[in-house]
Amino acid sequence: MMKTLIAAVALSCLSTFAHAQSCTVQAGDKKLAGAAKTSFLTKCQKDAGAACDKQAADKKLSGAAKTSFTKKCVTDAVGT
Repeated sequence: MMKTLIAAVALSCLSTFAHAQSCTVQAGDKKLAGAAKTSFLTKCQKDAGAACDKQAADKKLSGAAKTSFTKKCVTDAVGT
């Protein structure tokens, strides 16, 4: 049951950020480097964390499900 819930939540997060470019892609498109890139990525990650926390709250997740969802959601939003 828990694995199904986590999988459903992860897919929901993926679809949410599929339309938006990741923070890393945005930084590359803006040709940011050095301190400007670091600052941009930090702010973008913080904003993604807040958005993912809100989504987790809207889905009434708690405990391990919330942690897993938020971690995956932020990772997808920030990119590599």
